Amino acid sequence: MAAQSLYEELARQLSAIGAVKRGLARILPPECPGGSAAVLTLLERHGEMRISRLAELLAVDMSVTSRHVAHVAQRGWIERSADPADKRSRILRLTPAGQAMIDELGLRTTEMFAHTLRDWSDDEVGQLNTMLARLRDSFGDCRAPHVRAPEAPEARASETRTPA
Repeated sequence: MAAQSLYEELARQLSAIGAVKRGLARILPPECPGGSAAVLTLLERHGEMRISRLAELLAVDMSVTSRHVAHVAQRGWIERSADPADKRSRILRLTPAGQAMIDELGLRTTEMFAHTLRDWSDDEVGQLNTMLARLRDSFGDCRAPHVRAPEAPEARASETRTPA
């Protein structure tokens, strides 16, 4: 098991990932904010789906998902059609314009990382990808029901004390 100081440093490093996320957000076209980009990316990765499934994958409330879907639909990046299995539901799918936006986002992301990590070797980038995937897998599905984290030692100690 790693020393506590290693876990503390890991927590510090992961909290700094916000700078990377902000860098990614800055390269998005103004007409495609982060929520819209996430909708398009998930539809490309998972194929057509109901909005309820999209909300699960985004791990956000249905009202937030609906706003993102409305935004991308208004721009013609997705189409909404009746679900043959349930006429009350809609199936979302990428349009050719949506695929073009995905392609542009991919190009922007690739160029940003290539520029920012220009002094990294391909092996180092590959190692980072492998380790980040392993870290994500260790945490499991973020959309799964919340599992309570172990309590801090001081919290357990306070429960065993008898009141004065």
